Amino acid sequence: MLDDSSVVLVEDRLNVRYITINRENVRNALNDDVLTALADAVNGVRGQEGLRAIVLTGAGGNAFCAGGDLKPESATFDYDFSEPSTTYANLLRAAHACDLPLIARVNGHCMAGGVGLLAMCDMAVASEEARFGLPEVKIGMFPMQVAALLQHMISPRKFSELCITGEPVSATEALEIGLVNYVAPVAELDARVDWLLGRIVDKSPTAIRRGKYALRATRDMTVEQAITFMENQIGTMALTQDSKEGIGAFNERRKPNWTGR
Repeated sequence: MLDDSSVVLVEDRLNVRYITINRENVRNALNDDVLTALADAVNGVRGQEGLRAIVLTGAGGNAFCAGGDLKPESATFDYDFSEPSTTYANLLRAAHACDLPLIARVNGHCMAGGVGLLAMCDMAVASEEARFGLPEVKIGMFPMQVAALLQHMISPRKFSELCITGEPVSATEALEIGLVNYVAPVAELDARVDWLLGRIVDKSPTAIRRGKYALRATRDMTVEQAITFMENQIGTMALTQDSKEGIGAFNERRKPNWTGR
């Protein structure tokens, strides 16, 4: 059973892990407890062979995540100089290292640190009523940690505009600039997420896992380095059980039975 009092709800439904920020009263704002729980939920899929994907969302229908909790008692921007990393950065690292596809279900407004949560996911489906923005400059801050991911995701011009003006964009514009994959009416959001999941969970988990690993490894390589690395990956992939099963199923004109090996 789910503990509805938890700041983050985690539920495994069949082969998908659903992670929900459960702070609807503060627009699912982030604090250390939320960030730690999110990282634990993402890291917790390791060794769970039955899981094929993760869906990240926020409670309610108004906000996916409003960013950092700005109440004085939240101490959101306090920095413990005895620690080499922040809880937010550790969450981004956990998502970056995750072998499963992460899908953001953007059920409402997505602001500031919430955009970082969106950016750490592999794909995103948004409600047509959602808005997206990096308003940090309005409170004398800047989306530093979000920038580590977002500046590689959208065009430099649009990235600069979002950061420097702090003004939000609509779901339609978020789709146009590549922040999300799909936009759906509110009533059809879950159906669209389910449709996308259906296109993922029937594929080889081994291919996805090793593919994500290879993409991470080559992201900062030169073209020549990436080509060399990837040609070795092809040989390794051919040795997996899923590769043999996939090719066998293709030739036998049947659906593959993936083992994830």
